[in-house]
Amino acid sequence: MKKPNLSHVVIVALGVLLGACKGSSVTPVSERIAKSWTASIVKENSTVVYTKGLTSTKPGYSNFKLTLSSTNSATLTEFDGNTFTGTWALSSDEKTLTLSGLSPQPTGTGGSIAYNITTFEDTKMQLARTSASQKTGGSINDYTLTNP
Repeated sequence: MKKPNLSHVVIVALGVLLGACKGSSVTPVSERIAKSWTASIVKENSTVVYTKGLTSTKPGYSNFKLTLSSTNSATLTEFDGNTFTGTWALSSDEKTLTLSGLSPQPTGTGGSIAYNITTFEDTKMQLARTSASQKTGGSINDYTLTNP
């Protein structure tokens, strides 16, 4: 009986191993972010002004809602109850979320608001606004949002 060639054994073994390995597919943030988000914690500059379920200095943030659809439409409801609609996009590195074409235009935004995504999980994300909000007295706001 003929001995198997070692190189053939190695090739067959590698083929079996590779066939057993399934590529790990990670759903991109652009698909996982498309849902409704509500405020859990809000900081204006570094001061916490809202914590869900606790007495807060700005309880209106219980109204804050950011809805991002899979078709890239966006609805932002601010702490004062004003609602803006437009579109959303992620930067290529998935670290910046931009709302644009907002109507009516939020004061001082030119219709666009950008946020740095500091953390992202399927049910929680933290956003830091990249520019000051005139609505909150020129503060840079940080939002911890949850879904559901």
